Amino acid sequence: MRLEPPSWWYREDVTLMARLLSPAAALVAAASRRRFDQSKPYRSSLPVLCVGNLTVGGAGKTPVALALAGLLQAARRKPGFLTRGFGGHVPEPHQVDASRDTAAAVGDEALLLAKMAPTVVARDRAAGAKVLEALGLDLIVMDDGLQNPGLAKQLSLAVLDPQRLIGNGLVMPAGPLRADLAEQLRRTHALVVLCAAREQLPDLPPALRAFTGPVLRAELRADMASAASLNGQRVVAYAGIGRPSKLFETLRALGADVVAETPFPDHHPFTVAEADRLLQQSDAHRAILVTTEKDLARLPSTGRLADLKHASAALPVTAQFAGRDFDRLVSMLELLLSRG
Repeated sequence: MRLEPPSWWYREDVTLMARLLSPAAALVAAASRRRFDQSKPYRSSLPVLCVGNLTVGGAGKTPVALALAGLLQAARRKPGFLTRGFGGHVPEPHQVDASRDTAAAVGDEALLLAKMAPTVVARDRAAGAKVLEALGLDLIVMDDGLQNPGLAKQLSLAVLDPQRLIGNGLVMPAGPLRADLAEQLRRTHALVVLCAAREQLPDLPPALRAFTGPVLRAELRADMASAASLNGQRVVAYAGIGRPSKLFETLRALGADVVAETPFPDHHPFTVAEADRLLQQSDAHRAILVTTEKDLARLPSTGRLADLKHASAALPVTAQFAGRDFDRLVSMLELLLSRG
């Protein structure tokens, strides 16, 4: 089971535990730096746009990747997705078939991506890029991989959760950073702060204020029809994403009466016992079950877990850029495509 990150990672002060783990964090940072220094990245014939995280755990990469692909498709471009396929076990590289593949085989995020555009899962990003090159696409959208040195990227966006940002600013296991922050920012062209509707941009810590590239705001918006149907409804909510409270807060903002909420770790594999408990809560509270699209994708279509899947509604959300941020993003995408 994947465990939740420790809460002290996200405290402003550096705790004793963080100090004790600092030597291990220094080793992780050095190993990451060495991987990049020694790598000879594959340069694809297609432009590569990477949507990644500076920290471990989910911050909303997949909604941003989907939003970017949607903008490109609206401009009559043909993007394809490249993802690691976290949690899957299929032989790689593998082109995802959303109608036949399961989350157990290719990962939950890959199934969501494949509904929009051709998607390949591959830990070896170079091998995955070569599969996409043969599909007649215009560019590759890489969902995660900011810390992967195997594939050259022409444009890299780092997505930030406004409630967590970079936590205590330390590299794991002393903090949530995947690698040394300065090293990561040198490979990043823009930051995207993914806010809930009407949520303001947070004050960035000094380490992020030193970033010289653009800082864009994207808003997470719930599907309008789903939002309207939830107003006044009694809801039992559950989620296994990077920050489950995002779903619970969104439901309350939409007017739902959240009578029970159950957070799980990101990419959590649900058990029969957990399905039974959630279904019992729904019956006891006379409430509907609501989760995220990513969680629903992980539930199989057979067995007891299928009962939970069929009883649950997903709240679709999209990442949207507006105003000056939208214009700056479009300019970056146009420049990326002009280099292809």
